[in-house]
Amino acid sequence: MNTYLGIDLGGTKLLIGEVDEAGHVLRNKCYPSGFLGQQEACDLIFRSVDDYMATMALPSCPPRAIGAGLLGRVDTERGVWEQIDPGRTLPVALASALASRYGLPAYIDNDVKSSTRAEMRWGAGRFTRDFVYVNVGTGIAAGAVVGGRLQRGGHYNAGEVGHTTVGVQVGTRCACGRSDCVETIAAGMGFDMCARLLQSQYPTALTIPAEGRVAVHDVYALARQGDALCVRLVANAADALARLVMNLVRMTDPDTVVLGGSVVADGYLLGQMQPLLQAETMRFVSHGVQLTTLDARYAGLLGAAAVAMEGVSQSAVAAKDE
Repeated sequence: MNTYLGIDLGGTKLLIGEVDEAGHVLRNKCYPSGFLGQQEACDLIFRSVDDYMATMALPSCPPRAIGAGLLGRVDTERGVWEQIDPGRTLPVALASALASRYGLPAYIDNDVKSSTRAEMRWGAGRFTRDFVYVNVGTGIAAGAVVGGRLQRGGHYNAGEVGHTTVGVQVGTRCACGRSDCVETIAAGMGFDMCARLLQSQYPTALTIPAEGRVAVHDVYALARQGDALCVRLVANAADALARLVMNLVRMTDPDTVVLGGSVVADGYLLGQMQPLLQAETMRFVSHGVQLTTLDARYAGLLGAAAVAMEGVSQSAVAAKDE
């Protein structure tokens, strides 16, 4: 049985695990990450993979390849991790470094594009060649698949839709320099920012910690109970996310919109935004807006494995053509 080693680097954790070609996660191990520069992140990846290989019971047949899903801009063709964000830019030839260190073919991609690749292989891509995957987690980003091809853009920056404004005016300030970007309202960071901004205007039982972020599941629980602040936070997020989805539908003409990420995983926010989707705009989205069928705990890991699988497949095709 062929297996692939996936490396999923997120904002708070690094998940490493093995995945088979059917998309089954065979084993995995989690390591804390946090706010890191690229070199620090690479060091963490190497230390963690070393530990994983030393402590997990690897099968007698080693993984066929390594795939990594990373924050920020990634040049997949050259295997270069270009940057996390403008303040953390240090191009690293990570694919070749992984291949050299572990003696396995290695491939890398952006984390949300990786998750979109998992959707293409095991999720929505099984029944459509035109869909948008929107990841709503700590931040918001999307992968657009048009005619079976994942769109990347000229600078590997396509899909950074969290940095768009959608007409919901709260007064948040985004790190990109704009006000009221959708991820400052509807992502995990957005719920926290808006809670702090609006707490003096609404009575609430929500705990707003001095350190760390507001827990989105607490916001949802209190909103269900009628807590004034949490009801407003959810209403703003649902409105912002619905407007983002409709904008993306107008841009790429998909027949399916898939939502993934921790903020939407329980379906509550999807239920709040569905009535806000205008029929005229959504008329060609024949499969509607739906939650990913992939296990939300492992979407990034599955994506990283999909990167490895596609890399092996493309390398085999290139070798035949030579």
